[in-house]
Amino acid sequence: MLFNSVEFAFFFLIVTILYFSLPHKFRWFLLLAASCYFYMAFVPIYILILGSTIIIDYLAGIYIEKSKGAKRKLLLIVSLAANIGILVVFKYFNFLNANITQIYAYFKHPNPIPFLHMLLPIGLSFHTFQAMSYTIEVYRGNQAAEKHFGIYSLYVMFYPQLVAGPIERPQNMLHQFHEKHQFNYDDMTAGLRQMAWGLFKKAVIADRLGSLVNNVYASPESHTAMAITTALVFFAFQIYCDFSGYSDIALGAARTMGFKLMTNFNHPFISTKVTEFWRRWHISLSTWLNDYLFTPIVIARRDWGKIGVVFALFFTFFISGIWHGAGWTFIIYGILNGIAVIYEFLTNKARKKLSKKIPAVIYKNISIVLTFIYMCFTWIFFRSQHIHTAIYIIKAISLATVDIFKGSFVQWKMGAVGMNGSNLLLCFILITGLLLIEKAQERFDIMKRFLASPAYIRWPLYLGFVLLIMAFGVFDKSQFIYFQF
Repeated sequence: MLFNSVEFAFFFLIVTILYFSLPHKFRWFLLLAASCYFYMAFVPIYILILGSTIIIDYLAGIYIEKSKGAKRKLLLIVSLAANIGILVVFKYFNFLNANITQIYAYFKHPNPIPFLHMLLPIGLSFHTFQAMSYTIEVYRGNQAAEKHFGIYSLYVMFYPQLVAGPIERPQNMLHQFHEKHQFNYDDMTAGLRQMAWGLFKKAVIADRLGSLVNNVYASPESHTAMAITTALVFFAFQIYCDFSGYSDIALGAARTMGFKLMTNFNHPFISTKVTEFWRRWHISLSTWLNDYLFTPIVIARRDWGKIGVVFALFFTFFISGIWHGAGWTFIIYGILNGIAVIYEFLTNKARKKLSKKIPAVIYKNISIVLTFIYMCFTWIFFRSQHIHTAIYIIKAISLATVDIFKGSFVQWKMGAVGMNGSNLLLCFILITGLLLIEKAQERFDIMKRFLASPAYIRWPLYLGFVLLIMAFGVFDKSQFIYFQF
């Protein structure tokens, strides 16, 4: 069930009304049943896989808390192995087998290992990481084991963030399912506003940009350099509006019922370096990797000094790349980000000295532009299905850049991008408007000022915003990009 569908609108309305209509002691069951229905709307049979890991981790948490010494550690390993094992089988087995096949072919032998013909359970990487964080936190003593099986199941399956995050920690969520949430007008309206903003970003901006991006990446050799370059920039805003749009709808849907999910995006396009970008982009994944991978490696290799940090950064971003997808393009995407962060770590002092020699405004804005360009470059591999496609796109953009410096603008005209002029203009207006709004939000609280205005101003604007979404939204039931992970 997609957030940008009529089905979800009715689902959300019914579940929210029932939530506040039922006594508190029955609400967990309603949310769990609704979450199961929500998940089964995609591929029903995969609820069994999710249920299996829930049972394993629920029991592991209880016994880890009761155990001591080596047994405690063994139980954690069993829990993590079960989660990672399922992830490897469904998400990475065929990728690994394809590479084994190539090795066999090199030696002119057939690969005896058969490929698995099955769909990837939607959102598998997200709820796997969330489940793993629970047993790790119980093992560390930071979280008491959850005795209520239904509540623990709901922690893993809570429908707003089930398939694409944010990846929550047990300390933030478990206690909220035990608390009684009274209907709160401010939470309800704030949640609906955030959902509307998320739907605007997804349906009006992301899916409109996606029409060009998808055409170009499907067949880059049949498009001009300008179309490819435009698609490169458009994809940056498409993936941002698509994923942050999902997160906004998830946070908003949860907030209408009184639940507080963690913020997953914080204006990433104003980042002055790649390190900062990852503190602002997909924050729930970045902090997960930092807490459960990077920091433990640095501590374990503290005697290595800077080399230990470099190794931890590289390995963390390598895993980040694999987490995003089973393919060499995703691995390269992760490595490129890792190389950038390592460079920033090793040159930190030198860059600080340089920044003092250049006016702050100039240095900051140049840094923002360079960071954006680099992230667009890494997203070439993220979006491309094959490495050769990414290489073709890089060559095309390089040639286009050379043409610009030579002063050759022959192919750089509006019609060369494969979109009609009015639609292209609308895309640029939407992107510019988004950036201006986010820039303003960094300086002052827009929503606070808006809420201070009289009702006769607010409600017409609400209605106008809804009509704007209906008029300019692309409602073709396109799936959210991060559902594939």
